[in-house]
Amino acid sequence: MGMPGGMEWILIAFVVLLLFGGKKIPELAKGLGSGIKNFKKAIKDDEEVTEVKKTDSSEKIVDNKTEAKAEDVNDTTKNV
Repeated sequence: MGMPGGMEWILIAFVVLLLFGGKKIPELAKGLGSGIKNFKKAIKDDEEVTEVKKTDSSEKIVDNKTEAKAEDVNDTTKNV
């Protein structure tokens, strides 16, 4: 069973038109479009937050290593 052909699409469109009516279809399409837009925006915002968190984490790791090296140097000089 494959994709519907031309006649099947016409039949589907006719059934949708009968079910929802001519006035309701544009409202449904508008709602669907705004839903997709909000979904894409949420994904984009989530990716930006994830990138910021990764950057912050990598900076903390570098800072911790620098602090650890500084402590080692201080311990070495105290022992001498």
